Amino acid sequence: MTDLDPTAAPTAPADTEAILRQLFEMVETARNLPMSTSVRVERDEVLDLIEEAVNRLPDELRAARWLLKEREEFRAKTRREGDEVIAEATERAASMVARTEVVKVAEARARDIIDAADASARHMMHEAEDYCDQKLASFEVILDKLGRTVAAGRQRLAATVEEMELTPDDHEGNDFFDHELD
Repeated sequence: MTDLDPTAAPTAPADTEAILRQLFEMVETARNLPMSTSVRVERDEVLDLIEEAVNRLPDELRAARWLLKEREEFRAKTRREGDEVIAEATERAASMVARTEVVKVAEARARDIIDAADASARHMMHEAEDYCDQKLASFEVILDKLGRTVAAGRQRLAATVEEMELTPDDHEGNDFFDHELD
């Protein structure tokens, strides 16, 4: 059995990664079967670890969805702030209509504010997208490792079963020893 409690509530991606690393290490350090490259692992222990990792995945996926929601909220907030800046610039421009030069200066300032707000919004949006992409890439790596580990385990299990089927435990149908019975 493992030192991780399968009844414990899922907590963080690091826990799942620790389970996957433990599973990887278990398979990697498993003893070879005699006269074979196949290894022997405790099926229940491997299955428990895989089940624990799978049970923890939904929280990680929920965290990814939360990150996407946070990104959308951040975008909406940035848009609202940009709209407020535009409204403020429009009000300032309207109050400065008295002189042509003042209007030109106000329009130029409003454009600068809008450009700065747009640039800031784009910068913040790129940072949020980069952060989300990093987290999703991390989840992708974890899922890929789990997939490869499960596939390798299944291949090893299939090889062990195939080897057991090919091992001549009984000699029925073997004509080599039939001549001694006569």
